[in-house]
Amino acid sequence: MKYKRILLKLSGESLMGNKEFGIEQKAVDHYANEIKHAVEAGAQVAVVIGGGNIFRGIQAKSNGMDRVQGDYMGMLATIINSMALQSALESKGFSTRLLSAIEMKEICEPFIRRRAVRHLEKGRVVIFGAGTGNPYFTTDTAASLRAIEIEADVILKGTRVDGIYTADPEKDKKAKRYDKITFNEAYESGLAIMDLTAFTLCKENNLPIIVFDINTKGNLKKLLEGKKVGTLVSN
Repeated sequence: MKYKRILLKLSGESLMGNKEFGIEQKAVDHYANEIKHAVEAGAQVAVVIGGGNIFRGIQAKSNGMDRVQGDYMGMLATIINSMALQSALESKGFSTRLLSAIEMKEICEPFIRRRAVRHLEKGRVVIFGAGTGNPYFTTDTAASLRAIEIEADVILKGTRVDGIYTADPEKDKKAKRYDKITFNEAYESGLAIMDLTAFTLCKENNLPIIVFDINTKGNLKKLLEGKKVGTLVSN
């Protein structure tokens, strides 16, 4: 297995499936199945999910709401999504732990790095909720930070596109896909892979990112086996 410990980053929008907002159970079950196969293959899996299918703090600001208040509401949205994935995984017989950057002792554990690592070592799927616990930071940044803290081998950013392109492939038919690209090349080309804070964290800590199509069945397991799936971003 090429990657032993991974951090899987999912967008909140990915949980909508064909809905316009909220959570589609079919989508959650798909991601739970992908994670299930990864764990069965021997990987230690941590997950960070966004909250954009429910609430986005930055959008709230554009509507006149206080940005800090909006960001905290967005963090709570990530907890809802995390609980949905946790429930789907446990229904398949997997042991999970939801660790939150904001204390909610009735529904999840507080984030403690050593505890998170111990859960992974015991074969549990660890879901990190509530972002970094701070406003003005995205869940991309939370994913990068947590991946570094738990010493993950790679961040796997699951999207609906099969990698990184020279332009938006849904808008530009001539866009070409990269098999691999360096952090510097991606930055100089202006490719929006993650927000700049998250991107810089990965670059400075030599943590590779793979952007891949999570909606294609079996892709996550193929990545773990070292097969060429998606686009690798590294130093």
